[in-house]
Amino acid sequence: MEMMYLNFYISDLHFGHEQVIEHDKRPFSGTEEMDLAMVNLWNSRVSDGDHVYIVGDFCFRSENPADWYLTKLKGRKYLIIGNHDKKTLKNEKAVQYFESVEKMMHVSDGRHQICLCHFPIAEWNGFKKGHWHIYGHIHARLDDTYYFMKNRERALNAAACINGYMPVSMDELIRNNNKFRKEN
Repeated sequence: MEMMYLNFYISDLHFGHEQVIEHDKRPFSGTEEMDLAMVNLWNSRVSDGDHVYIVGDFCFRSENPADWYLTKLKGRKYLIIGNHDKKTLKNEKAVQYFESVEKMMHVSDGRHQICLCHFPIAEWNGFKKGHWHIYGHIHARLDDTYYFMKNRERALNAAACINGYMPVSMDELIRNNNKFRKEN
């Protein structure tokens, strides 16, 4: 029997980044607690064969190199490059842990066709055919970009702070974004 693997999505993890705790109002006392919690949450739901699409900003200003985190995380990891991934990309060991590294990626997830890009975009490939867009970058900011994207019917924010600091499935991403929109 063939094993069924799941797809998961997350952006803006910012492993090791002290300032993101205050910026996102994350419920952690420091980076050590945050990093440990996010690794544990990740591994509690991702199996080794699952596909995890990291929609940018994996690790930033960390005392630990990106490969230090990647060795601890289960799953087949795909990086969609964010604006804070330069140091990760310069780390040859880290890059070897990714199945691919792209600026933009298109994937199928069940009945959904998805365009992945770290940056929220107004219109994406397949937009008029009902394809989805999963993005990050804005975290939980409630600014002009948020209000614009809020009105894009099939655009989903994969920010860690909106999705429980763990990779989530497409259905969970839809549910979490709907909840966030209702609250804001």
